[in-house]
Amino acid sequence: MTTTPTRDEAFALLCEFTASESLRAHALGVEASLRAFARERSEDEHLFGLCGLLHDLDYERWPDPAEHTVQAARILRERGYPEAVTLAILGHNHQAPRDSLLAKALYAVDELSGFVVACALVRPQKNIGTLEPPSVLKKMKDKAFARQVDRAVIRASAEELGVPLDELCRLVIGALRGIAPTLGLTT
Repeated sequence: MTTTPTRDEAFALLCEFTASESLRAHALGVEASLRAFARERSEDEHLFGLCGLLHDLDYERWPDPAEHTVQAARILRERGYPEAVTLAILGHNHQAPRDSLLAKALYAVDELSGFVVACALVRPQKNIGTLEPPSVLKKMKDKAFARQVDRAVIRASAEELGVPLDELCRLVIGALRGIAPTLGLTT
């Protein structure tokens, strides 16, 4: 019988494969968002957190879409991580079906977490404490803002998860407020 790795072990694994501070910060944001989602749904917060923390584990070394998440799955399986985490991570890059709540939640908060951070960074004093869902939704309509963010993915993933987009924004904003200093944001 294998035991689920601790959060510290997962963070060490992330750091082993990810040198970029911005990619690590993104992982922390997705982790916080998934933990908040799990709390609201009475799901396994630790499991959801591990998934968020490790979802882009391989991206720095294998950014090609054909390799990204496939390499992470290999690494996670070799190290005994729960298959639910591995399958959800594969699903966020379309390498496996998103047929679990964990997989759908990861897909939904991944892109949105980065977009919410971008919204907070353009506020006075980079203050996420004053950011509200209507502001995020308004920024989504501005095609010149954070061009690299795929708004269609954000909308479709919220629908796939079955959570209204404004509610998902509220959840992600709240989660990121909890780790604002780590993300270089104020509250």
